[in-house]
Amino acid sequence: MSEFKSINDILDFAMNAEQEAVDFYNQLSENAKTKDMKAVFTQFAQEEIGHKTRLLKIKNEGIYKLEKEEIADLKIADYVVSAKPTPEMSYQEALVLAMKKEKAAFKLYLELSNRAKNTDMKNVFLSLAQEESKHKLRFELEYDEHVLREN
Repeated sequence: MSEFKSINDILDFAMNAEQEAVDFYNQLSENAKTKDMKAVFTQFAQEEIGHKTRLLKIKNEGIYKLEKEEIADLKIADYVVSAKPTPEMSYQEALVLAMKKEKAAFKLYLELSNRAKNTDMKNVFLSLAQEESKHKLRFELEYDEHVLREN
């Protein structure tokens, strides 16, 4: 894992990760079979763009504030089989893949916060972990509503 020498290094890393998430959700949206599925992934791509914009603002203005917030974890992502992205992917498979991706991003940012050498760096990573946790929860709720309850 890379060593970061400044907040700007962290922010550049995080903005790159957010762009990768934008690309990921746009790809899932393009492969979606239904309008509802397309809308869900398009919305997440837009949220990731918002995160990247927020990070850029933090970098440019040097402003950062973390609001502590408890995020529920339904732990559904811990108990579902991972799927690989394909054009034929079902809604259930796409949700599982998205949950796993958000969980991995959460773990990455949490690990980076543990390795941070100063409080500012730690807080940036904790904030990013918190955002990824919120995303995973939204996918878990969607999964609960549209997959588990239908079966």
